Formats: sequence, structure tokens, C-alpha cells
Amino acid sequence: MRHSHAEISQGVRRSLETYLRATGPSALTLYADEEGDHQPLDDAGWEIIHDTMQLPRMAMIDLSGAGNDQQSYRFIYRGRFLEGPSLKNKPGAVSAVSFWLPTEFLEEHGPERVRGLAMELASPLPFSTGYAGLSFNSATRLEQMQGDTPKLRFRYPGMEVSDMSWVSLHIGTQVRGPSWLTFLGQPILGELGGAFGLRARLRHPETTVQEMEGDRAVVSLGPWPEAGDTEQGNVLPAYRELARVLEPWLYHEPKLHTVQSMEDTRRWERRFLD
Repeated sequence: MRHSHAEISQGVRRSLETYLRATGPSALTLYADEEGDHQPLDDAGWEIIHDTMQLPRMAMIDLSGAGNDQQSYRFIYRGRFLEGPSLKNKPGAVSAVSFWLPTEFLEEHGPERVRGLAMELASPLPFSTGYAGLSFNSATRLEQMQGDTPKLRFRYPGMEVSDMSWVSLHIGTQVRGPSWLTFLGQPILGELGGAFGLRARLRHPETTVQEMEGDRAVVSLGPWPEAGDTEQGNVLPAYRELARVLEPWLYHEPKLHTVQSMEDTRRWERRFLD
């Protein structure tokens, strides 16, 4: 189901508190003001963030670490007023939140700790879909990315290119695609026959399906997140199997988004299917 900011703000705040306990108080030190300029996330800054989170209709929050061009730690929240006139013609718009961690956190604490943290973050959120896995570390949209990153994503199919602000305007209750951890709620999980029905469709030995409260589940594809490497023949078979199961519900980029050729866009969307 789709939820407006007022319905989920308390859950998002609880997840943010969980994230801060795990990463430490110095992980996030900047926030973006209404003009998009970065300001120090001191006591006064946190008061602004807390006030923003309590706004009755919508909240747009972007927090990141200071002195770190790659912004390895980041919190992004797009809490929307879905009933508002500005979204009247956007039936796929949703509220969305993302939490970033550097790979150093994964290496230091191990995948079980990261998986446990992802479960804690997801628990208070009434999600339709969500994911946790590897991503190219970029705070920019795809059309602004430089160098080889747009090409490398085809070589490393397990690496995501995050564009949450855009995708959350269109994804509705569809799923972005398979990742190391794929969170499924309603209506997709129900249409798959629940966790039991989903589990029956997945045969890869490293794939597990864990039920969560509220008719939700998380699919884990192995003990570690993997990037894959098509040039080395590592095409991530567990990811491909899950993609085939989820194919009827996969998100497709709208044609009005002209970041790249639609041929490349569709190729990326079907990287685990073709």
C-alpha cells in the first residue's frame, strides 16, 4: 500500500534513531536546507530536522556526513502528501526512505550485523517493497554521473544506481528488482501466496525467505551482498531466479525520463532476465 507522510513519520523517526545508534553520532553532520545548501547538523540543526519530521503533510529531509565527498553515510526521506493536488496525476508516487552505509561498515561489522540492522530499520515501516545491497556511491542522478560508472553497472549487475527521489515518484507498489535483501509487503507478497508461496518458488540453496510481522517478508540471497561480474561469468544465479519470480511486478522506467537511451534502460531493467 501507498502511505502519506502523516501515516509513517513516527516509524521513519524510529528507524532514523536505530540508524544513528548503529553508526554513531558523528556519521551524519550536515543537512540540506530548503535551498539545497548544506548546513551543520548541530543541536539547532537537529531541532529543525525534528520539526520537519513532525510537519502534518510532507517532509523532505537529506542528511549526510561532513568532509566526505562520497557521502558514505546518508539518510534521505521523501515523505509525501499523496492526496495533494500536486500528485493527483501521479498514481505511482510513494513516500520513501533510504539509509546509506559505507562498505567499510560491512567489512568491519560483517554481513550478519548489516542484515540485522536492515531488519531493524525496516521493522517499523509499512513498506510495499524495499531492498538492501551494494550500490555505486554517488549522490547525483544517473545523467550527472561521470566516467565509467554508467557502463560498469552492466558489468556488475548486483550494483545498484540509486535515484530514490525520482523512482519514488513512479514506482507505486512495484519492486525495483532483486537485491541481496529484498523486502516484500502488500500487495505483492499476497499475490505470490505469502511467504510460504514465495519460498516454494525459490530453489537456490543460498536463498532464504523470512517472514516478518504485518504480512511482510524478506528474501536473502546468500550470506554476503554480491556485485557479480559478467566478464568473469559471475551472473548471480540466485538473483536471476528471484528476478524471474518477481518479473510481473518489476518496475519499468517511464519513457518520459530521458537520462539515457530507452534501449539501455530496458537492458538494465532486464539484466537478470535476459
